[in-house]
Amino acid sequence: MPDTHRSTPRTETELPPSSDPLAAPLRLMKMTGVLHCQAEFTAPWGLDIPRIPGSIAIHIVHSGSFYLDIAGQPTLEVSAGSVVMIPHGTAHQLRSAPDVVPTQLTEVPVQLITDRYERMRFGGGGDPTSVSYCGVRYDPIAAERLIRALPLAIHIDMHKQENDWLLQTSRFITMEADATYPGSEAIVTRLADIVVVQTIRAWFSNAEGQHGWLAALRDRQIGKALANLHRDPSRDWTVAMLASEIGMSRSALSARFSDLVGLSVKQYLTEWRMQLAREELTETGQTIAALSEKYGYHSEAAFSRAFKRTFRVTPGSVRGMQPQQS
Repeated sequence: MPDTHRSTPRTETELPPSSDPLAAPLRLMKMTGVLHCQAEFTAPWGLDIPRIPGSIAIHIVHSGSFYLDIAGQPTLEVSAGSVVMIPHGTAHQLRSAPDVVPTQLTEVPVQLITDRYERMRFGGGGDPTSVSYCGVRYDPIAAERLIRALPLAIHIDMHKQENDWLLQTSRFITMEADATYPGSEAIVTRLADIVVVQTIRAWFSNAEGQHGWLAALRDRQIGKALANLHRDPSRDWTVAMLASEIGMSRSALSARFSDLVGLSVKQYLTEWRMQLAREELTETGQTIAALSEKYGYHSEAAFSRAFKRTFRVTPGSVRGMQPQQS
């Protein structure tokens, strides 16, 4: 049990690692490069938005409504007070009515307010629809497992009481983008991060029929096991140690972990360590020798082999390489 009777505040270095199993995967997404567009449409209108790999598209509907189409998926009607997230950068179409032929996004003129903020006015003069769009880049390698587990589109009703904070955040994004004060770009970027995280969290909390890694995160015992691995990856974990921590037998943990996650405990821990090592290599320039020792490898060669098996490149090739900005 945590000590709830401390007489002095803790410093940052004393803060314990998070026990939230979703926290660490979300942090590794490294969201950057937000593009914001405030769009005012009048019916009839339609947009054909191309595939943008490594990008999350967020559509926040302030008023009006539209139809969303993704190849192979049923048409989704999206109304005011909704947010729709396209986490895979999949090509999709927005239109005021199902029979409208959409215009290619690149053919619609926009007004550039700043390098990363634009306004769009488009349509035939009929019923209006107001939409805020945010395009968010992420690290496709570090976020691969999380993004792969998400559906092609996540649709959240922001008017539900539990999502009210998401509604307020979306309003702040528009206010900050319109203001274009010094620092507005940084604020919009952070707020867009919050919308992405909150949208994933809202879907994660309510979606039925989840399987694989996401089902493992929600599982009472395997979720605890994943949280332990995430918050203390340098520990010399064995299946027996992990089983003892979460109150399962060794055999039951091994079977259930492999069934839900699709990897053994050892395989998952190695993959997680390599993700963290890659982050340190790109952001801090940490030496390969130091990372080898930190993550329990007896030699740089053994660490390098594990790294190359995970990412198909050597650790030396990514050391000091900054994530791509846009």
